[in-house]
Order: sequence, then structure tokens, then C-alpha cells
Amino acid sequence: MQDLKTRLIERALAEGFSKARVTRPDAIPEAMGRLRAFLDAGMQGEMGWMAERVAWRGDPAALWPEARSVVMLAEVYTPESDPRAATRMAGHGAISVYAQGKDYHDLVKRRLKRVGRWLLDAAKAEGLGEGAEIKVFVDTAPVMEKPLAQAAGLGWQGKHTNLLARDLGNWFFLGAIFTTLDLAPDASEVSHCGNCRACLDACPTGAFPAPYRLDPRRCVSYLTIEHSGPVDPGLRALMGNRIYGCDDCLAACPWNKFAAEAREIGYAARHGAPPLAELAVLDDAGFRARFAGSPIKRIGRGRMVRNVLYAIGNSGDGGLLALARGLCGDADPVVADAARWAVARLAPDAGKANHGIGDA
Repeated sequence: MQDLKTRLIERALAEGFSKARVTRPDAIPEAMGRLRAFLDAGMQGEMGWMAERVAWRGDPAALWPEARSVVMLAEVYTPESDPRAATRMAGHGAISVYAQGKDYHDLVKRRLKRVGRWLLDAAKAEGLGEGAEIKVFVDTAPVMEKPLAQAAGLGWQGKHTNLLARDLGNWFFLGAIFTTLDLAPDASEVSHCGNCRACLDACPTGAFPAPYRLDPRRCVSYLTIEHSGPVDPGLRALMGNRIYGCDDCLAACPWNKFAAEAREIGYAARHGAPPLAELAVLDDAGFRARFAGSPIKRIGRGRMVRNVLYAIGNSGDGGLLALARGLCGDADPVVADAARWAVARLAPDAGKANHGIGDA
């Protein structure tokens, strides 16, 4: 099936993917042990879904026993400029690059389905795949995409635990096509990080206890997206104005000098670095309307406004004090707590009179 595989990769590139490689479902035997150690240490925090279906998550071969090959694909979303510039914009919120445009889940999945359908049709036409099947995944199923991608040779998991490649940098999404077709696997990739620790040193909250290890409970992306309650007061000031995700470790990677240009216009920035004053006053309907079609929508108004209030508290902008005060009685107790914290940061003397706020 070498010719079919070659044409498959050509088709994937023609559809808009930047790179495609093949591996076996059983190519990451070490994944289960690492996953269990991660869970046993409680690193998942509130991400309870990580402890669900461990047998599938830790062993792709168990997810779909009939699968013989896994096609791993990379879709680039490289930003046009350094996203860290937004973290220096007082009074504005910094949003992770991947969430600036349309929801990547939808865009990547549609492309995966087109490539998958082509693969089945091509295999059938050649008499190689009568009755062949596929399943496509984009970050929503118990699939360990990054280890599979490294096993396929797409790139390697860097010290920041994200995937990077010498010819792509680290700004890309991953998609997977599981298939019952038996395609020749590619050679796996090894780390090319060397002695570099740029990504580790860039983390604003010290979320890397060691190279290649991330403690999500300190990661700004986890805190702003996955964590539902009040953020630890000791971490709030370190979050700066990051209101949805964090790109600091990705942006610091030297391999980005070889980053490929994004081809999908849907990833173009729509949200930019919005004024905190605009976001703080959003109600549920306003939040849904503003972030329709964006991955940001999943966190809901309460979590977004909580994040915005932490950013307001870190802004040093007294002009935002009235907004924070106005939210101290918000119906959402987590929002109200964040508002009182912001007031205490912007007006310390007034904050002393408020009880029940998280001290920092």
C-alpha cells in the first residue's frame, strides 16, 4: 500500500494540512504508565475526564481494536506576530492564539473527514479496502494525540509537553484518522530540544516542575479554561492579563523561526486583545453573542468575567475600579469573589473593609 499512502499524504496536503505521517495504534506502549502516574499524582486537577476511559486513553489499540493504522495530521495556525505583545497591554485581555479565530475542532474535523473519505474511495478503487473503515478524532475523544504524533514522526513533545517540529515550529493542531487499512508506518521522531529551556523559563506561573513535565494546576491555560472555582490567590497576580489560555511557552520556542504560515483563513484573529471594560459588563447573552463560533464560548460568561476581573486587578488601572466594584455583588459567587479581589488590588485601603475576599 505504499503508493496509496504516498497519495494519501499528497491528498492531505492538498486539503490544507501541513504534514501527515502514519503510525500503529500500539506504537506508544509507555503511554499508559505515564498517564497513570500523572493521575495518581492528582495532576489533572478538575479535569475529571482524564481519569475516565483510562484503558482507551492509555492504549489507542484498545480504543478501536479493528484499527490497523493511525494517520496523524498537523494543521498550522501560526500567528502573524508575537502574541506575547498582548500581555503588555494594560487594560486589555490576552487571548491564546488558537482561540482567536473560529473553533479549530470544526475546521480540522471537516478536513479530516474529507481526507478520510478520499482514503476509503481510493482504497476501494484499487481493490485494497473493500469494507474498510475510518474514525476521525480532533481533541474530543480519549486519544493521546501528542505521543501518537511523535510515534508517527510528525514532531516531538518538547520540554513544554507540546508537539513541535523542525519544519513547522509548534503552532499547529493535531488530527487523527484511525483506519482498518494497513498502511506502512513512518519512523518516530526524537527530541531536538538539547539544552534549551526557553519555554520553561517563559512560564509566568512556574508550571513546569521539570523538563517535559507540566503541572496543569499551575498552568494559566488550565486556570482560565478548565478550573471552575476561584483561582488560588497566590496565582492570580501571576496570571497578568491572560483571560483565556496562555502562549508564553509556545512563543518562546526557538524552533518557531522555521514555523510554517497558516493557510486556513478561519484562524485569522477576530478577537484580538479586547478591552477589559467591554468584557466585564457582559451578561450571558452578550457573552454567547460575542464569542459565537469560538472555542472561548465553552467556558461560559462566569468563568470569563472571573478571568477578566483578575486581569483588572492586575492592570493597575484605577479607571476600572468602578467596574470591579459593580460586580462585587454578582449572582455568581466566583465572579463576586474575583471582583472583591480586584477592588482590593486597585484600592488597597478600600479592600481592607471587604471581608471574604481571597488574600494575595
